Amino acid sequence: MAAAPAQGILPYQQITRLIAGGSITAPVAIEDRQIQPASLDLRLGKKAYRLISSFLPELSPISSRLDVMDFYHSDLVMYEMDLSGGAILEKGHVYLVPLLESLQLPKTLRARANPKSTTGRLDVFTRIVTDLNTGFDEIRAGYHGPLFLEVVPRSFAIKVKTGQSLNQIRFIRGEATAPDAALERLHRQEPLLYHNAPKRKAVSAKEFRTDHGLFLRIDLKGEERTGNAVIGYRAKKNSHVIDLSKVGYYAAADFWEPLYRHRQDSLLLEPEEFYILASKERICVPPDYAAEMVAYEAACGELRTHYAGFFDPGFGYGADGEIAGTQVVLEVRPHDVPFLIHDGQTFFKVIYDRMLDVPSRLYGVGLGSSYQRQALTLSKHFKI
Repeated sequence: MAAAPAQGILPYQQITRLIAGGSITAPVAIEDRQIQPASLDLRLGKKAYRLISSFLPELSPISSRLDVMDFYHSDLVMYEMDLSGGAILEKGHVYLVPLLESLQLPKTLRARANPKSTTGRLDVFTRIVTDLNTGFDEIRAGYHGPLFLEVVPRSFAIKVKTGQSLNQIRFIRGEATAPDAALERLHRQEPLLYHNAPKRKAVSAKEFRTDHGLFLRIDLKGEERTGNAVIGYRAKKNSHVIDLSKVGYYAAADFWEPLYRHRQDSLLLEPEEFYILASKERICVPPDYAAEMVAYEAACGELRTHYAGFFDPGFGYGADGEIAGTQVVLEVRPHDVPFLIHDGQTFFKVIYDRMLDVPSRLYGVGLGSSYQRQALTLSKHFKI
């Protein structure tokens, strides 16, 4: 058996050790359900602060900016809200929520955060803010301090409550990202990409394209191969509040407009509209890797192709090691100008990170994972 790599993403069992050793703490005990194969779900705290605007956190500790005793002299906070019984976050407004979890990382570990898949599919923009840091979602090695979550609902007002999770965090030692040559070698041994339809065959070596990550394409044909095929969804502009505690509860038609295959297999994306689309390929994430979506070229236009981005080890694998492959669902929002896209167009890429060890739990195997067998799928709150 090959030795475990010295650099990589911490798996489930090592995250549990971080918690036991006091590197991750919370006033309310961390629950086992929060610990995923390669990540930890972070929970909303007891309060949310309605902000005037977003801000850069580098100048001072975050807590020093949250003085709401004198609204007239606060440069950032409008008011605070109690989340313990549930509260509504209005769309288009900026909120800052202190999370229950805090970190005392060793100097050998850094961390990176992303919205959960469900959060992204609801068009809820989130990012982690830490004390005296110039950026978002990247947590420096050895960080000791609290975690704050900036939350901006974009398409829907949402009802949230203390203890719910909108984002997740990974812990990283050293340089984890696998180079292109390693991905190509891995694909030859154990395919990472499959065609979605009509025949789910492994993508050939010639079609397997890499450049600091693995390229994937957009599917604007759908599986039915008819003019009635649904190839995406667009969020409606006016709708009711979505309570995040209600699963399989809301009628999709009240919140989403289905998009059907166009005869030219193209789609015109309107500025500041929100779309749910899917990849043309199906991906697999082997048990000793994790993966993350990235925009493949920021200079290609004012177009955001995803909000969420983590794929845990085992994503796209069935139970008992069966390789199934799973489509990637994309949360797409164009900015400023209309954007025309075509079926099969390169749309985003995925980077693969090495795990420090194979997780003792894999995605989709006994975890109640929501999206293991997904195709074009809305968040788990909707029934179609």
